[in-house]
Amino acid sequence: MWIKQIFDGDYGCEELQPGEKPKVSVMLVDVAGNEKFVSVEDDWLTENGLNVGSTWPLEVTATGATTHFLQKVLREF
Repeated sequence: MWIKQIFDGDYGCEELQPGEKPKVSVMLVDVAGNEKFVSVEDDWLTENGLNVGSTWPLEVTATGATTHFLQKVLREF
């Protein structure tokens, strides 16, 4: 899997809780074209040198990221 797109977190009128780090949503794509979305801390992407086009470390999808669908985000793009 590789990173196809990174969506900035949208907190709207809600603010981050004390100590909470900003998260981004990441669209992943596999060789068959299947898409998957995960949410991770923005700092984590930077610390691991991950950006659009980067290969996604597969073990992270099971342990370090929360899988979810981003219907709202997709409608906005």
